[in-house]
Parts: sequence; C-alpha cells; structure tokens
Amino acid sequence: MMILSGDGPRSKALSALLIVIVLVLALAPFLFPGAKPANVAANICISVLLVASYDLLLGYAGIVSFAHVMFFGIGAYGVAIALYGLGASWGALALGVLAAIPVSVVLALAIGLFSLRVQTIFFAMMTLAVAYAFNVLASQLSWLTGGEDGRSFQVPEILRPGFKLFEGDVFGVAISGRVLSYYLVFVVCALLFLVLLRIVNSPFGRVLQAIRENPFRAEALGYRIVFHRTLATCLSAAGATAAGALSALWLHYTGPDTALSFSIQIDVLVIVVIGGMGSMYGAIAGAAVFVLAQNYLQALMGKLSSAAADAGLPLLPGLFHPDRWLLWLGLMFILAVYFVPTGIVGRLRGRG
Repeated sequence: MMILSGDGPRSKALSALLIVIVLVLALAPFLFPGAKPANVAANICISVLLVASYDLLLGYAGIVSFAHVMFFGIGAYGVAIALYGLGASWGALALGVLAAIPVSVVLALAIGLFSLRVQTIFFAMMTLAVAYAFNVLASQLSWLTGGEDGRSFQVPEILRPGFKLFEGDVFGVAISGRVLSYYLVFVVCALLFLVLLRIVNSPFGRVLQAIRENPFRAEALGYRIVFHRTLATCLSAAGATAAGALSALWLHYTGPDTALSFSIQIDVLVIVVIGGMGSMYGAIAGAAVFVLAQNYLQALMGKLSSAAADAGLPLLPGLFHPDRWLLWLGLMFILAVYFVPTGIVGRLRGRG
C-alpha cells in the first residue's frame, strides 16, 4: 500500500478485471504458447506503459501533447543504433537506453519551457510539428537510422529465440530466449507502471490535478504551474522512451512505421479514452481491450461473415467482411465514448 500510496481500484469489479488481465499477462507464454499470442501479450505490456506515461500528461496534468510518439521513437532508435553499431551486448543495450532517456528528457524540458506558457491548442500544434520534424529527420538520416528501411539488429544471446535456459520444458513450454524476452518486457513494464502510479498519488500528482482543474487558483495558492507541467512532461517522456526501448528489444527492429508513426499516437489517445482518462488503471484495461481487438477482431469478423454466408443470410456476409474491421473498431470506439464517457475504469467504479 505504501508503494501504491493507498490508491486501489476502489471497485470489486475493476479489481477482478485487473487481476485477470495481470495474471493472464504473467502466465501468457504458458497459457497461450505460440508466436502471435506472445506478440499480442508483449504489445499489451508495452502499450500499458506507453499509455500510462501519456495519461500522466493528459489525464492528470491536462496537457494535450502529440509529441509522445517522438519520445517512444527516441527510445526505440536509441536501442537500435547502439545494438547495431556496437554489437549485441548488454553494455550496448544499457548505453542505448541511458543515452535515449536524457535526450528525451532534454527535448521534453525544451518543449515544456518554451511551449507550456501558450494556450492549450497552440501547445498541441507545436508538439505535433516537433514530432513530425523528428519523423522526417529519422527518415533522412539513413546512415544513422537506416532511413525508411529502419534498423534490424541482434540482441544479447540470452534473449534470442534459439537460446534455451535449460534442457527440458516447464509445463510443456521450452524456456527459450523469446520467453525470457517476454518476461523482461513484462517485469520492466510492471515496475515502471508502479512508479508512475506512485507519482500520480504523491503530493506532486495532487498538484498536477489541481492545476488541471483550475490553473489560476493553483497559481494563486503559490504553486509554480510551469515547473510542475514541465516536470510532468519530462517524467512522461522518460516513460515513453522506456516503452520504445522495450518495443525495439522485442521486435529486434526499429523503423519509422514501428516507432514514429502518427498512428501510434492516435492509438494511445484511443486507449486512454477507452480505459478512462485520469486513471492509471485505465491504461491496463484499455490496452488489453484495444490490442486484443486490433489483433483478433478481423479474424472474428471473418468467422461471422462465413457463418452468415453458410446460413444464407443477406447483407450480413458483406457487412461483417474482414476488410471492414477498422469500421467496426471505429464504431465500437464511438459507442464507448457515447455510452461510457468515463471509460472502463469509470464505469466499473460507478458500479462498485
């Protein structure tokens, strides 16, 4: 409770949902062996950290920023450049992470100091411009980043798929480098999530919420608004950088599409809204729902379309065609915003 600062889910239904999600993620390699389930589970873990770090900005500080994907990309490229240039060693991996985080924090500090005094919409547009410029820069510096093709690289031997920790299986699953990579991602994401949860429930987090609700009153009470917002931006950037580094380590590849695409930023915004803005627990619920839908909705619609066609039902086979999965995902998001504006966490907390 001291680690969490006494902030529990405050709902039996939400507690049960979070316990199920965390247990499934913790046991994913044993419950769902195979490449795709492991990839989905790893993406959920990384998305939880990325969304939680963004919610620190949007949900707690009330800052709308489109530069979050840039910090994610810095973490991914930091790991990729270090492992590609220095070789597959733990020292190169540590150097990549330790170089990427200060770069992100310095950029976040610059953005905070020069931009957070302007109005919300102008700040959002400025962060969008900075993120777009960084995307173009990464694509142009092909000698460093690999350009549009990105960088493929080797990871330390213990994390490679061909590595086996020991002979024999555990509950029918070989403890390979891929399994160890997954648990590295899972453990780091869990620890950093707890750090973010502690931050938002500290006195600093309470001040951020006060600034979000009424910045003029907070300033009148003596709180330095720019300082707190800038610090929140730096902490959020560090969390996103760590998520980007884990993503690169899991994929063994970094490129503009996987690390700097604006669609990543849109996905983060959608997950924040689905899970519940201003609640770290919303990152867990929202990421699980969104990533599962993103990976399995198309296959589910294919089965529905085939079943409707076999039953001779009119219109439904075309309506549920797998190619229209993004349409249905968008409709689900619209319905969620309309009927559950407080997100999954808000809804479950309201039910008790």
